[in-house]
Amino acid sequence: MVTNPPLSINNKTHPLGDSMPPKSSKGTPKAWLVRRASKVSIAVAAVMVVAKFFAWIQTDSLSLQASLVDSLIDIGSSIINFLIIREALKPADEDHRFGHGKAEALGGLAQTAFIAGSAGWLLFDAAHRLVYPHPLADVFIGNIIMIGATFITGALVLFQRWVVRETGSVAIKADSLHYETDFWSNIGVLISLNLASSLNLVWIDVFIGVGIAVYLFTTSLKVATNSLDILMDKELSDEIRENITQIASSHPDVEGIHELRTRSAGYNIFIQLHLELEKNMTLERAHDITQEVMDLIHAVYHHAEVIIHQDPVE
Repeated sequence: MVTNPPLSINNKTHPLGDSMPPKSSKGTPKAWLVRRASKVSIAVAAVMVVAKFFAWIQTDSLSLQASLVDSLIDIGSSIINFLIIREALKPADEDHRFGHGKAEALGGLAQTAFIAGSAGWLLFDAAHRLVYPHPLADVFIGNIIMIGATFITGALVLFQRWVVRETGSVAIKADSLHYETDFWSNIGVLISLNLASSLNLVWIDVFIGVGIAVYLFTTSLKVATNSLDILMDKELSDEIRENITQIASSHPDVEGIHELRTRSAGYNIFIQLHLELEKNMTLERAHDITQEVMDLIHAVYHHAEVIIHQDPVE
């Protein structure tokens, strides 16, 4: 059985878990991007909480209150993300030979509790508001604050999506789902404030608040499913598995492959497979072929850890 040796990238040694961090397609270290994204999200969430709290006090809007709760969840989950990411980006050590990447999935799973809990609380408050309705107050202030919040949140979501594309970070993806929820809830609040005040229909504000709560709950299910897939070592997509099979089979001395197994943790993926080789070749040649196949796989999946076993065939 052959395991992957250090990779040569720009004449620098880069084994998985080395101090030299994996890089994005733009050449930026992935660890730096993930850390920067987590810090930016905390800063944005803090600004949103202060602004929305002031707007809620001025308007007494249930939909704005729902958006404020969403932002409170965002800042809590973003802080958790920051701590989890710091753990997940630690290099592999003697006690964690496969690295700490699954810490991201644990963080994502923890965030679902925040999201689902807040959704339940908002539904309860919406029911109370239906029984005891009252008109909104200073809508103008609410509009100004929510328009600014929408633009800031939208910019953050676009930045986080780019980071996810570059790094594959589960934690940032989960965080981005929160802020995407926040973005749409901001738009919902703007609609609610203006319709409820201009038409004097308080139930519209309650309806928007319930819609945000339902969206929050749906988001929590997505995050939980994605996190559980990683924690339970779900196979990579059929497309990736088929591509790995084609890469390994492309070597002229490989008779076939079987027992392909894959999984992911953080931004690293793990690949195991059996190569079928001619039974009378020397051990040295079998080793060379295996190394060549590993190099072919690494050329496409730069941060994969590959383990290959050789099987003799007629």
